[in-house]
Amino acid sequence: MYHGIINVYKEAGFTSFDVVAKLRGILKQKKIGHTGTLDPDAVGVLPVCLGSGTKLCDLLTDKEKEYVAGFRLGITTDTQDISGKVIGERAVTATEAELAAAICSFAGEYDQLPPMYSAIKINGKRLYESARAGQAVERPVRKVEIKEITVLSVALPEAVIRVRCSKGTYIRTLCHDIGEKLGCGATMTDLKRTRSGEFTVEEAYTIDQLTVMVKEDRIREAIRDIDSLFADLPKITIPEEHHKLLQNGNQLPARLLFRFPPPDITDPDSEVRAYSHAGQFYGIYRYHESSDCFRPVKMFFSQ
Repeated sequence: MYHGIINVYKEAGFTSFDVVAKLRGILKQKKIGHTGTLDPDAVGVLPVCLGSGTKLCDLLTDKEKEYVAGFRLGITTDTQDISGKVIGERAVTATEAELAAAICSFAGEYDQLPPMYSAIKINGKRLYESARAGQAVERPVRKVEIKEITVLSVALPEAVIRVRCSKGTYIRTLCHDIGEKLGCGATMTDLKRTRSGEFTVEEAYTIDQLTVMVKEDRIREAIRDIDSLFADLPKITIPEEHHKLLQNGNQLPARLLFRFPPPDITDPDSEVRAYSHAGQFYGIYRYHESSDCFRPVKMFFSQ
């Protein structure tokens, strides 16, 4: 079984679940999960976790994202993107300067109403299931953060923007809201996720490329080690005589590991990468000053 993360380039026409299903077939293993849904028509970065790396899914989903999106003013659709049914058309009177001002006004935090065509669950049911059944569901707004928004091009009634944002942000809803602010409506025409956390589109692999790499026995070149995502944390190596503590996921008394503990790893609540004496990465531990020990936060090692 493979363990780690693959930076997949999701192509148009596939759902995120399609990508996982295809990789299960290519890699001949079931334990695979993705780290943040992309709509079928969207393309770009989709980190996929393998084996014990699936424990990273929630962590990677929480990471900052970056997108390039195109939208068209003057029309609105039921899905807020161009694949949906047109439900409104209005004249576009905004100038390029007014459009740019409206776009930039969304920088920072704002309350976003999730679209009906989304995978969010309300009362145990996906919103898109209710939308397809013609049912409108009351849903709470969610605070999202647009950390950076840049106008890349404008050719009225269309525009292209780059957005750096927090988790949970719907870019098609952002495009919709820009249109509403201008009084003419808008719908997203295309979307590319260019970055998810530290995974970039330039380093992503297509399904076809991964298929070839498996056939040529080069697939490990595409799999990133789990511990590489924690490279900023100090590393500790557990002596062989205390290996059982590590293997069983027990807490690790600092006095057993260090005669003179380095101060950067025994600051209150500091975290470290824990490795066995043989160099195998086991997991992330946090130091607890009250008990002078390291306790496991998340364990990744698999036999």
